[in-house]
Amino acid sequence: MGIIGWIVLGLIAGAIAKAILPGAHGGGWVITLVLGVVGALLGGFLGSAIFGVGLGGFFDISTWLLAIGGSIIVLLIYGLVTRGTRRA
Repeated sequence: MGIIGWIVLGLIAGAIAKAILPGAHGGGWVITLVLGVVGALLGGFLGSAIFGVGLGGFFDISTWLLAIGGSIIVLLIYGLVTRGTRRA
């Protein structure tokens, strides 16, 4: 999968993760993109380390599930780190 595929996968996975998690999360589309790509990488790493399943093709369901799961984990960590730093 090329860099454009990673960006699209990260953006969509990050947006889905934001929609799944309750509450208001800071950051716009750029933060969503970064968290989604990092989450996709984390999901791929954890999937290959724990289950022996890595990130495959763009249209593979395991790729999407790992990317969304990783994005949720990264978004939870991001929310914990930035919890008290919201601007009024």
